[in-house]
Amino acid sequence: MSEYPPNASFHRICLTGVISCGDRITSRIKQGMTSVLRRQSSTSNENDVRMRNNRSSGHGAVNDSPPSSPAQPGDRGTRACCFCWCCCCTCSCLAVKSGNGTQGGPNSRIPLPERDDPPTHEEIESWGESFDKLMQSGRRTFREFLKSEYSEENILFWLACEDLKKEENPEIVEEKARLIYEDYISILSPKEVSLDSRVREVINRNMVDPTPHTFDEAQLQIYTLMHRDSYPRFLNSQMYKKLLEESQLS
Repeated sequence: MSEYPPNASFHRICLTGVISCGDRITSRIKQGMTSVLRRQSSTSNENDVRMRNNRSSGHGAVNDSPPSSPAQPGDRGTRACCFCWCCCCTCSCLAVKSGNGTQGGPNSRIPLPERDDPPTHEEIESWGESFDKLMQSGRRTFREFLKSEYSEENILFWLACEDLKKEENPEIVEEKARLIYEDYISILSPKEVSLDSRVREVINRNMVDPTPHTFDEAQLQIYTLMHRDSYPRFLNSQMYKKLLEESQLS
């Protein structure tokens, strides 16, 4: 008696065909992989040869070629990241150039008034009469007070806006406006100033085509904030009282 049940011969034939077909497929896959590896090895060797030839042929000409010129401020093709308003990246085009063409550091773009002589007693007294007078002749002192309250970014933003208003070169205006946005408007900045959503929307619209007055509304809002919030505490601070007493004695 046959060891296979009825119709087993048919199933045995089918199984044998499947196994045979599987062996042929496995063989084809192995051949294909071997061919691919050989081509990759050949291509890698050719690339290595090309790189060595390029180095040997170009080595003598490196010193003869002039250094590439830096990207110009108006060249948008080399500064695509400047249009990212979240300021998640930094690039060389964000650096503001000073009058002599060199790139200034962070303090170079803060237009603090420089005075060799200390403020007079009359000036210090006038600070208690008007916030406008304090911002005219006592910015440095007021900045030191804001620094002690961890709100120095308010006056730095205001000063940066004042500096922007003096600029007439459109390319420099655009660069400085982007720096101000990066330093004081971006939510990613540690020096972000407190502005309401309406003013932020105005700034975002203005940044499409920046002008010296791009941040006027924001500057006014921060000026008002300093006037109402920081100025009264400054007048009651030991810093101001001590300065006023010392000026009376001198």
